[in-house]
Amino acid sequence: MTELRALAPDGVPLTALDDGGSGPTVLVVHPGGRGPESWDAVARLLTDRFRVVRIRRRIYAPGVRIGRHHSMAVEAADVLAVAGLLAADGPVLLVGHSSGAVAALEAALRDPSPFAGVVAYDPPIPTRSLLVGEAGPRARAALDAGDPTEAIRIHSRAITGMPDEAVEQMLADPRVQALIATHAEAQIVEDEIIDALGLGVDRYRALTLPVTLLQGESSFPHLHERVADLAAVLPDARVVTLPGQGHGANSTAPEALAEEIGRAAKGVFGG
Repeated sequence: MTELRALAPDGVPLTALDDGGSGPTVLVVHPGGRGPESWDAVARLLTDRFRVVRIRRRIYAPGVRIGRHHSMAVEAADVLAVAGLLAADGPVLLVGHSSGAVAALEAALRDPSPFAGVVAYDPPIPTRSLLVGEAGPRARAALDAGDPTEAIRIHSRAITGMPDEAVEQMLADPRVQALIATHAEAQIVEDEIIDALGLGVDRYRALTLPVTLLQGESSFPHLHERVADLAAVLPDARVVTLPGQGHGANSTAPEALAEEIGRAAKGVFGG
């Protein structure tokens, strides 16, 4: 594995993990609350057929502080900056997970030229409802007051709909506390920039690339609704449901996820 470096349009240095491999390039945009390492298992399964590159989103880069000027347009521009380096070797299959899937779709909408197609896994696009809505300002207030755990508690309740007991059990996990310590601000910023896109998906009618919309069978119901709304407007979309999986198949079923990415790649690259 090597580190790939690119420069964002605003001059911010970007990095990506280049897993190597032979064949067409797959560019992965990781989900919120994690880094590109969250896709380690999937990447290992893909490098026998593809060159795999995983961008490190700037808001999850170590030591980076993100102000309120951040936007999904910046995220999309970062994806395009890395994709521009890779596309010299041929079109790229763009793969995004959760909020990373939102960034991927926005990047492909802004400039489809580097891409052969898109795979978007559980994208929380604000189709008919916002992602966190009125809970967003409360989470921001908790974060600004120095209580990142409360901010993530509000975020988790708004997005997952989990019972309070389940949320508290999750928050008590030392691994979750470690993530909160490093990623709470980025997670709340993500909520804000996704909701800032506003309601509606008609703009995606202009995205003519082949798009595979992946969803976990047991993913949160609002994600199923958002995927269905996207599928209704995208000109070339197919919906694939991962049986028995939820929002985290990159960890619980990397083989199934890699298989579906391979299937999507075959559809756009042939072979």
